[in-house]
Amino acid sequence: MLRASRLAVVALCLLVPVALRAALPAVPVPAGNPVTEPKRVLGKILFWDEQLSSDNTIACGSCHRPASGGADPRVGRYPGTDKGTIDDVLGSPGIVSLDSNGLQRHDPVFGDAVQVTPRTSPSFFGAIWAPEVFWDGRAGGEFRDPLSGAVALAAGGALENQALASLANDAEMAKAGRTWAELAAKLERATPLALATDLPPDARAALEQSPRYPDLFRAAFGDPAITPVRIAFAIATYERTLVADQTPWDRYMAGDTTALSPSELFGWRAMQDFHCINCHEPPLFTNNGFFNIGLRRIEYDRGRENVTHDPEDAGEVKVPSLRNVGLRPRFMHTGEFGTIGAAVSFYRTTPALVGRDDIPGAGIYAFNMGPVTEADLRAFLSTALTDPRVRDETFPFDRPRLRSERDVDDALAPAAPADLTAARTTHGIALRWTAARDDTGVVDYVVLRGERVIGRPTETRFTDEDPTAEPMPTYRVIARDAAGNESSPAIATPDPATSD
Repeated sequence: MLRASRLAVVALCLLVPVALRAALPAVPVPAGNPVTEPKRVLGKILFWDEQLSSDNTIACGSCHRPASGGADPRVGRYPGTDKGTIDDVLGSPGIVSLDSNGLQRHDPVFGDAVQVTPRTSPSFFGAIWAPEVFWDGRAGGEFRDPLSGAVALAAGGALENQALASLANDAEMAKAGRTWAELAAKLERATPLALATDLPPDARAALEQSPRYPDLFRAAFGDPAITPVRIAFAIATYERTLVADQTPWDRYMAGDTTALSPSELFGWRAMQDFHCINCHEPPLFTNNGFFNIGLRRIEYDRGRENVTHDPEDAGEVKVPSLRNVGLRPRFMHTGEFGTIGAAVSFYRTTPALVGRDDIPGAGIYAFNMGPVTEADLRAFLSTALTDPRVRDETFPFDRPRLRSERDVDDALAPAAPADLTAARTTHGIALRWTAARDDTGVVDYVVLRGERVIGRPTETRFTDEDPTAEPMPTYRVIARDAAGNESSPAIATPDPATSD
């Protein structure tokens, strides 16, 4: 009887409801930031370049990997107000705490370790249709130039806002007080993707034609100026081209009745019967709304209320898209579930916390779900919503290999740079050095003037264009390998008589 019943449900599933016959809608593109190929490839290069962070260790893509469902394969612990208690959550590792001089400082929460965000990184794939992004929706549609305050996009600029928010966040990517002028100056000097390997063909071809960032910005925008608005425009444009619409579910809904297995079909029916689609509405598999599902006590994370200041929004966070959810290593904004089964079981067995919202149009959570149905639901979520191009990281989801993915077990510090010289020129003080002969793993250098970090180049040269801060500056250059190990410094002071 059970087998007959399940076959009947599979047969019912094959009769796809007309109301659910829907392909993904067109990606909304703000009129002020149209998609162009030069801008897309610039955005892809920027998205995967760890040099956009103050210490060359974090790219946008560090926290948003295609093969991890657009989320973060790494995990760190955010300890809340007191480590080891109920308010601890899992989040995404960022950079170590850096002061305004670019020097590492002891953080009261994380000490000398990397900082961790208080929520996990959400998948960025569903965000391309969202009117507000981040778990609390704090990145809205109006996008303003952070330099002038002028409106750059009147609407539709949530992705642009999100990009700049992360670049300016001193736990995620920035030193304390980093200015946009500092980031622009860094990119003007940087070799794009110098810290990465295995570059995708489109990025490699673009860099053959335009080997420096000013060249890439000229190709995308008509002139070489690097501005925060243009950085945001390029990254958002790249993200808007990442449409993951080749899942088994998409093929099934387009009429391929063989695209889903019987278990996945039964799970798809369970998604409907148990009102999962009331929040995870197909075809996006999110309604882009904000709800308190009773996962965490409100006093530990007030969620959407912090943005709207409406007490009715206390504890609410964005409904994430379930597309490619089967690839994600952690689930929920707290990251506390490591399997899809654990996330599903939360809805079925967890008692309601104060403030939990009802299911829209369906009332309270009351899932009389047996183990077979739960297994089918897991099967559907695990594979039916996975785009194989995302899983395999093929175009347009291909990417370079990041510095942080190389030599993670290396514990040996590199040798110091050799033959450091400092010469006065008409453009400032030119520093030159050579890599130590016994080093093969050096990927970048830290250049200090006195107690201030003035550059993190990947090449064996750097020009201090503002040496007037000290009458007789002392320079130190430190070599670093991919694992972050640092050499002892090479030291030089410019000769007052040298010039060229």
